[in-house]
Amino acid sequence: MCELLGMSANVPTDICFSFTGLIRRGGATGPHRDGWGVAFYEGRGCRTFHEPRACAESDLAQVLRGYSIKSQIVVCHIRKATHGQVCLENTHPFGRELWGRPWTFAHNGKLKGIKRRPLTHYRPIGGTDSEHAFCWMLDQLRARHAKPPGSLVAVRRQIAELAADLAQLGTFNMLLSDGRLLYAFCTTRLTWLTRQAPFGPATLVDDDVSVDFAAETTPDDIVTVIATQPLTRDETWTTMPPGALLAFRDGVLIP
Repeated sequence: MCELLGMSANVPTDICFSFTGLIRRGGATGPHRDGWGVAFYEGRGCRTFHEPRACAESDLAQVLRGYSIKSQIVVCHIRKATHGQVCLENTHPFGRELWGRPWTFAHNGKLKGIKRRPLTHYRPIGGTDSEHAFCWMLDQLRARHAKPPGSLVAVRRQIAELAADLAQLGTFNMLLSDGRLLYAFCTTRLTWLTRQAPFGPATLVDDDVSVDFAAETTPDDIVTVIATQPLTRDETWTTMPPGALLAFRDGVLIP
């Protein structure tokens, strides 16, 4: 299986601390050696970095770890291949355009029979079940709304329906974003926490690294982090229930 990491914040924020913990799991403290990727949203744009190798051994990952790219939404993935070759085109997160926005998708799990579902507009570049599922989801949304829908509530409801449908095929832990909202769907395990005032210290599980967020933030900052497994040992993480879809905007969980 793979591991996911996402962030939603109300101000441009770097993910260096959490990314440091994820890097260690990509071939050092964890078995996820088959690729890694990260997407940073900036306005209506999205910059992505991918490599089909262990991020714990990657010079590029180390550069990103120390380079403070600030974003309000970030999607990260480290891969342990279960379907598809280890190559760049099979490395998450995947990206496509829908309704004039760059959508980003990362998946943990395996979906039996997903490739029997027909596709219309979107096509996979690689050979993973994950990318096929992403293309299928966007096809379904595009078929329901030729133009951008006026209500994000309707989109969220439909994403929940599509995710629940895919979960019937196997394990479907997912992060999805259009640059406005960060969606998380869980079938087996996803955890999350929101950091806001009063801020305190945190220490990584996978590395001897600590940070005092009180010295790095303002009282108005709100940052939510989503991860497959908790990344810190001294903060309270919430485990998502199976079958749940959560949506975050500006770091805040949408009711």
